[in-house]
Amino acid sequence: MISKLMMSKLAHSRLLCFSVLLFILLPVQAFRWYPEDEVWTSPSLNSAGSMPVGGGSIGLNLWVENGDIWIYMAKDGAFDENNTLLKQGRLRIHLSEPFDLASFRQRLVVRDGYAEVLDRDKRIRLWVDVFRPVIHLDIYSRHKINATYDYQSWRYRDRTIARKESFQCSYKFRVPKGCLTHRDTVFSTPSSLLFFHRNADSTVFEATEAQQKIRGLSYNPLSRLISGGMMEADSIRFLGNYDGSYAGTDYRAWRFATTTALREHHLTVTLFNRQGTPEEWRQGLDAIRQQIRPKHDFRQSCRWWRSYWRRSYIVGTGKAREVARNYTLFRYMMGCNAKGEWPTKFNGGLFTFDPVYVDSTYTFTPDFRRWGGGTFTAQNQRLLYWPLLKSGDYDLLIPQLEFYRRILPTAEKRASTYFHKKGAYFTEQIENFGLPEHDEYGLHRPDSLNAGIQDNAWLAYTWDTVLEFCEMALEAHQYGGLDITKYIPWIRQTLLFFQDYYTQGDSIVLYPGSACETYKLTRNASNTIAGLRRVAMSLKDYCLSTKASLSTIDSISSFIRRLPRIPLRTINGYTMIAPAEQWKEIKNTELPQLYPVFPWRLFDMTIARNTYFHDPHVIAHQGYTGWEQTNIFAACLRLPEEAARWTSLKLKSGPYRFPAFWGPGYDWSPDFNHGGSGMIGLQEMLLQEENGKIIRFPACPKDWHIRFKLHSGNGKIVKGKQ
Repeated sequence: MISKLMMSKLAHSRLLCFSVLLFILLPVQAFRWYPEDEVWTSPSLNSAGSMPVGGGSIGLNLWVENGDIWIYMAKDGAFDENNTLLKQGRLRIHLSEPFDLASFRQRLVVRDGYAEVLDRDKRIRLWVDVFRPVIHLDIYSRHKINATYDYQSWRYRDRTIARKESFQCSYKFRVPKGCLTHRDTVFSTPSSLLFFHRNADSTVFEATEAQQKIRGLSYNPLSRLISGGMMEADSIRFLGNYDGSYAGTDYRAWRFATTTALREHHLTVTLFNRQGTPEEWRQGLDAIRQQIRPKHDFRQSCRWWRSYWRRSYIVGTGKAREVARNYTLFRYMMGCNAKGEWPTKFNGGLFTFDPVYVDSTYTFTPDFRRWGGGTFTAQNQRLLYWPLLKSGDYDLLIPQLEFYRRILPTAEKRASTYFHKKGAYFTEQIENFGLPEHDEYGLHRPDSLNAGIQDNAWLAYTWDTVLEFCEMALEAHQYGGLDITKYIPWIRQTLLFFQDYYTQGDSIVLYPGSACETYKLTRNASNTIAGLRRVAMSLKDYCLSTKASLSTIDSISSFIRRLPRIPLRTINGYTMIAPAEQWKEIKNTELPQLYPVFPWRLFDMTIARNTYFHDPHVIAHQGYTGWEQTNIFAACLRLPEEAARWTSLKLKSGPYRFPAFWGPGYDWSPDFNHGGSGMIGLQEMLLQEENGKIIRFPACPKDWHIRFKLHSGNGKIVKGKQ
């Protein structure tokens, strides 16, 4: 007789065999990930406690204050006559039934790109159509309720721009006397509101063109530009106007109320920019409105966001949780301008809020941000766009590449007019129309200074920042097959200017030059040499792959051979990368001697590590604020403990309620170049490539539990788990 114990063992053995067989037969389930929600359980105090919501080319700030829902609206490209990037107004929604604070939730559904405010009885959903510039507010309630919608505008009157306030526009330090932000036009009907800003006939473009002694430019994005939109809803009526003040700024409100208590209410705001007449603008606006299909559009937008998150991910637990989480939230913010005409701004993106909550001395309107609205500082902008290669978000690069393509004729005209040189000449602090920013060009220039040189101690001869975007385009083609055919003339003309301007006999000598904004009047700056060499090498590879002519390839090869070597120096017995062969003075704290490490990846590891650890300037100016890149350099040099320390500081939650609202740092809040540099550093900790070989976790401590999916060269998608 078989004992009970033997029967038990036999049964266990059979169960084990069945389980093993089942494991062999069933496919291993792939890791599936979507970002977790950001959830708040209490209202906010003011707009500094807002949550970003967006899509396509629209950014919203959402918060609940004193029982009401508040929303700032922003649209890319809404530049006024002074080149301020205007907000499109503020909404305040009051419900007849107050929120139950015990069950209150405000939630950003990151996976699907929308936000909601809810309690046990009602749910308010705010979302933006990814494919059309339309904002949707949907109210659902168990009980029939009424809603009041207020559109608030501080531009109901002309506003004189104060001296410090001028940082929001392209006059920067010295605004002309009597300079105004002109008032908007607002029309109310019984059931809708039309609002728009029409640029004045004279803009900062004409002032800058005259100042810089250059005429006949073909591209002027400010002329006759109209930006605005229409707010509308079913079953509402106009109640009238009232005046008020928020965060120290006066405003006028247009109030609408629902005519019937219902369980569902729906509000839409369509935003639109166009150069032309008000009639043409209105026709374009109406064409968008006629295409709105809310249920279909919501499904399509959610699908887009879910496909966005499937491209790549970084997920962390334990020590790595916060950095991975904030990486994801910042990537969400970048995705909100995926289909914009203009690049995302480094100094706040589309999510700025009342400036008094950034700095109590900045008692200006919600249109304010430091360092301008239509000015694009490439040294900062680049940090937003480098991480899009490894995240696989190549389409997000297009607005930044289009920025340069549009202003290429202006850059070519400047090179020929000022220097009688071939090619295209791009400066730092460049306007959306392609000229240097008005004030930093120099208002009291010496007569002896060539009109092509900025009279600015930081910006003179800072011409190489464009190279990073050239390389991004070439790498986007190499990484993800992005069609860059129309950007090749821009890249070639950029290199041609450096060749023509700096050729001395058979050699190229980069003097006078600049190593970032830091080492001035340089000879053969290491960052410029490395940038020219890398871009030329990548362009040559592209030309070979596309079977360009032999003469084109030979010309690029000749250019590469004529470039100087990256300079070295020895300090205390350590050989390291020099900022340049020589320089006159030091003006800033950037670290151009480490640019051969990143972004250019042309370095010897020992020499580069000597630079990181033993260069006195590098040691003195390591940091994690704003555009500082110590975390990136440490990761690229495969220093796990250093990389972890600086990345943890860089990607820790910011000072505002939303974790990825950093700043102001050197710029403004939310600080986008802070977030972008954080993304780059974390990516480099997890994935690098050397001579075609994939290296996983090259700078990640073993106690960081992290999983990733990222993109690499030649279309490779790489996964890793530690």
